[in-house]
Amino acid sequence: MPRIQSRRRTRSRGKRYLAIGLAAVALVGLALLLLRPEAAPIRAQTSFRTGAIKLLLDGRYGARFAGELAAFKQGYFSSRVEVSAQPEDPDFVQTITRQHAIGVTSGQNFLLASWRGVPVTAIAASFLDTSVAIFTLESSGLRRPADLVGKRVGYRRASEGDVVFDAMMAQLGLPRSQIVKIPDRDSFEALTAREVDAIITAIDEQPDPSSSTFVKLNVIKPQDYGIHVPGQVYFASNDLIHDRPSLIADVLQGIIRGWQFAYRDYAQSVPVLAGPAGLTTERLRFELQQQRPLVLPAGGRIGDYDESRWRTLRDILLFAKLGAEDVPLAQTVNYQFLRDVYRRSPDLAAPGAWSEEK
Repeated sequence: MPRIQSRRRTRSRGKRYLAIGLAAVALVGLALLLLRPEAAPIRAQTSFRTGAIKLLLDGRYGARFAGELAAFKQGYFSSRVEVSAQPEDPDFVQTITRQHAIGVTSGQNFLLASWRGVPVTAIAASFLDTSVAIFTLESSGLRRPADLVGKRVGYRRASEGDVVFDAMMAQLGLPRSQIVKIPDRDSFEALTAREVDAIITAIDEQPDPSSSTFVKLNVIKPQDYGIHVPGQVYFASNDLIHDRPSLIADVLQGIIRGWQFAYRDYAQSVPVLAGPAGLTTERLRFELQQQRPLVLPAGGRIGDYDESRWRTLRDILLFAKLGAEDVPLAQTVNYQFLRDVYRRSPDLAAPGAWSEEK
């Protein structure tokens, strides 16, 4: 009998030790799981699923972000959306992925970043065409691209303007080697001081008639010579698109209504937008007028880019040797979000939703 009881006690103690050992192993496994680096994105994803989403602007508040500002100020977003400017951020597209956000930047910046492997997708256009223009003094008589051969042109290196200008000249068969391009002389001050004969800059940068620096100008637009590329685009991190597709649609719908508000009646929109933009009402109205054809070209819909413009942008970036297309357009650009928004809300594209400015 004592021997049998001893065996029972030994087996009982063995079971307890086994249970304690298994519990210890489980605790160690749990600790290792929590310490794994890939656990961090899960916590981040939980926060962006439930909190406010960020809509970040690549630049200072101004007329070029009027649609986003109007949507925010007028309450057109049904989700919690925070709009903020991020000027001078050299890694703007990467910032969008880190913050699981929505952003707006130039088509060029977006596409080059996606080629480098940044996990983002374009979802709509802000400017359906490039805002790049070439300005000359009216008194110079330089009115066509061919007139610029042998002249001094101020520009900014590797900028959208630099790339679009070269593509335009190449398409026209004009000798780019005979154009003297001067870096960091793309200001209207350099043009009026005759340091250069022409400058490449954005259409909305020109002085307005009420400005003390106003001079009469000639404007050469690349669109008039067959260069059509997405100017500014809305895009989002792939994580956000995967986790909250309905939010993407909500933000796009709000932005469309924002642009409609901005242009429907300046008497209403300009006072609302001038404060956040930090511009006088006269200057804001002037910039809105300059960029209006970019927001809604004749026969188009707000935000509705097409594949041909993306192909043109891809081709001119490859021509400029600024990158290699490691990620195809089909994996980078989404057309369905915007189409679904217009399908579900046909009033957004109805004639009454958009009218000429008053």
